[in-house]
Amino acid sequence: MSGLYIHIPFCATKCSYCDFYSMPLKSLSTANDYIDAVINEFHLRKHELSDAVNTVYIGGGTPSQLPIESIARLVNSLGEAGVDFSSVSEFTIEANPEDIDSRWARAIAATGADRVSIGIQSFNDEELRTVGRRHDAQRAIDAIAALRDAGITEISGDLIYGLPAQTLGSWEESLNKILELNLPHISAYSLSYEPGTRLSAMLSAGKIKAVDEDTSVAMYSSLIKRLRENGYIHYEISNFSLPGHEARHNSAYWNFTPYLGLGPGAHSFDGKTRRSNPWNLKKYIAALTAMESIADEETEDDDDLVNDYIITALRQASGIDFNAMSRRVGSRAVDTLHRAAAPFVKAGSLIDDGCSLRFTEEAWLISDMVLRDLLQ
Repeated sequence: MSGLYIHIPFCATKCSYCDFYSMPLKSLSTANDYIDAVINEFHLRKHELSDAVNTVYIGGGTPSQLPIESIARLVNSLGEAGVDFSSVSEFTIEANPEDIDSRWARAIAATGADRVSIGIQSFNDEELRTVGRRHDAQRAIDAIAALRDAGITEISGDLIYGLPAQTLGSWEESLNKILELNLPHISAYSLSYEPGTRLSAMLSAGKIKAVDEDTSVAMYSSLIKRLRENGYIHYEISNFSLPGHEARHNSAYWNFTPYLGLGPGAHSFDGKTRRSNPWNLKKYIAALTAMESIADEETEDDDDLVNDYIITALRQASGIDFNAMSRRVGSRAVDTLHRAAAPFVKAGSLIDDGCSLRFTEEAWLISDMVLRDLLQ
């Protein structure tokens, strides 16, 4: 079982909080050149996957900024190159609400995509404008309806808490609205002010004010309480699903399943070696047009693999299975982890039941601080 990720680095505008690699799509010829390059890269690198592709994820950027014909050509070409979409268990594409109408939804369904992840972020129009989003709350609601009318029912909605000017009350209104929509999957992220982003500059200039820590904690507490009351499983730090609707592609990342990433800025992992493409669209298209891979390669040593295992496994509600960890990275690493985790188990941040180690749900908020002391 393997995963395939395709990065689409195009956005209509840059959201003020975003530090992902993206840029405007200036012409149809650029879209065509880019799709050709991605297809070439798959031909060059598909040997890195020892197993058949089981999940496909087209992310970004904003994949819905591509002409639907380009997306269809990409999917058809990957099928001709060896991806058996009939045996793919989950095929996700990311989209923004303003790009989704009935025509787009029907065309995406025709490609075989069975899951759409929508960047809603908030149902408060003022909050959306503050961070540079191009849709309003009603457009997000209409987009979800269009997808369902087209037969796409596996829909994930993204929300952000801690937005500038957001209050606990407005956050709970967004929670109420997304719960009314009964989406099978919800992702919720705490806003971070990344260096180099427009939002970070606005904060430094005093044009906006960050939500205080106590309010952010209250938002997180409200999130997990409301979603639990409505039957959602908090299966990963930022992800909630109704039973049976967990994101299979993303879960595979956290379970060390090999995956191939295509496009500038995309990452790959075959179980031992990590590869990454540089953030340079022009260089990427030029190299792949000449059928030359530009992926940087890093083979991880034993300590790197142990630390990656700890970080990824503890993202999940199931945590670290000690037997599985021992088989993958050795019993000595498990013993070391037991000792490092003991103070946090005593403090109530981690649970060690003898078979597994996992965060308490509330302690996920401080997981980064805890992980620093667990890494080997």
